[in-house]
Amino acid sequence: MSTDTAPPATGRATHRPSSTTPADTAYWRRRLTELIAAYQVPGASLGILRDGAITEVTAGVLSTETGAAATPDSLWQIGSISKVWTATLVLQLVDEGHLQLDQRVVEVLPDFTLVDEAAAAEITVRQLLAHTSGMDGDVFTDTGRGDDCVARYLEQAGTIGQNHPVGATWSYCNSGYVVLGAIVEKVTGQTWDGALRSRIIEPLGLTHTTTLPEETMLRAAAIGHVGTPGEAPHPTPQLLLPRSMGPAGLISSRVHDLLCFTRAHLAGGVAPDGRRLLSEDAARQMTEHQATVPDPYSLGGDSWGLGWIRFDWDGQRLIGHDGTTLGQNAFLRVLPGADGDPDGGFAVALLTNGGRTRELYQQLFTELFEELREVRMPPAFTPPEDPPQLDLTPWLGTYERASVTTQISLEDGTPMITQTMRGVLAELEPDSAVQRWPMVAVSEGLYAATPPGLDTHVPVTFYQLDTGVRYVHYGVRANPMTTPASPETSGEDAA
Repeated sequence: MSTDTAPPATGRATHRPSSTTPADTAYWRRRLTELIAAYQVPGASLGILRDGAITEVTAGVLSTETGAAATPDSLWQIGSISKVWTATLVLQLVDEGHLQLDQRVVEVLPDFTLVDEAAAAEITVRQLLAHTSGMDGDVFTDTGRGDDCVARYLEQAGTIGQNHPVGATWSYCNSGYVVLGAIVEKVTGQTWDGALRSRIIEPLGLTHTTTLPEETMLRAAAIGHVGTPGEAPHPTPQLLLPRSMGPAGLISSRVHDLLCFTRAHLAGGVAPDGRRLLSEDAARQMTEHQATVPDPYSLGGDSWGLGWIRFDWDGQRLIGHDGTTLGQNAFLRVLPGADGDPDGGFAVALLTNGGRTRELYQQLFTELFEELREVRMPPAFTPPEDPPQLDLTPWLGTYERASVTTQISLEDGTPMITQTMRGVLAELEPDSAVQRWPMVAVSEGLYAATPPGLDTHVPVTFYQLDTGVRYVHYGVRANPMTTPASPETSGEDAA
């Protein structure tokens, strides 16, 4: 490999190894170091699973306050990638005959209820796994630090409403995964943390994967960083979400352990020592289409499996997941091998602790997949240079879901989206509790919002269900309209 200086952060890499060359540690470490500087990311850990082998490199610091260097053994919050682990636990119970995917949740948890009792009686295990239950997804109730936190969350589920009818559309649902955690606890007799340890962490020999802060603090761990886009990020004042949200996103791990878990899925559910974590059929079902996503642009995935997001890159079917916690972001993309060959699969994981992480992900994964697998990652979502003239009038008004109010308006002819966060989310991230972004039309029902200080654009999708209820879909959440704009304020067309 050439020892020439690596290309700039926004350029195309000139490094072009053959498809059989092992991932070059020195090159990708240098590239990662360049890119985190360009995108104001304090620290990052990159893992590449190729031909059965894992290469990991790190750059930057775990905290800008302490200056502690990131290392391959550092732990990072993988956020909602944890949902794939919870889904794996559920599919294990299906394998063992304790559950059925199309079983109604109330058959396992008789006390499960929601504001809409009829919806609670209808929701199935499969719908929770695939985010089609309609439960309001962002209910982050803190039920304490005790081992009963998930059970106590279930007790207050009767206060959770629906943001769409059961199975009517798709909306990302953290709350549903806590209910799945309660199912795991009910069937196994263990806490979710305990079940994860005995059924996945220990069988895979993962020495640097934790779910509780008292475990994580025994290792060197990344601290999340937050702040105004375009400015240097600073450490977050709060480390973790409430423990009750564990099944939805509280695993911390080093990148090597995350890719060991991924490798078991690529092997059809088999651990490196030959132990079977999942049946081959269950591992396959997790990757199969369950629901189409109304907004295929935010995460780049067009559909959902049982836990996994499904992606179409360059005609290739990938699976993966993202994770977002307080100032930390994680990205995992997996290209299965031909005919399920575990050693032929390819995966990349990126763990970060603040800054312009999605731009870092877009640049780095574009290079990695093209150069090491000759697969082109789709370009980032952007508005057209010459936006069409569309009438936004039918979509003007107020949209409500748990923790978030969204206002769609016109200001001097410019479409605007205003997001106001409430409750726990607003308390956790007060600097971003209210955000206002101008929008540009892309196509009928699709707009691009542009947050200040970022080069990325937020897709905003409008659609209507057969029930007649209008929705705005962004941030992978469905938001139902509750109050249309009055005629006095809705007479302008979008520019």
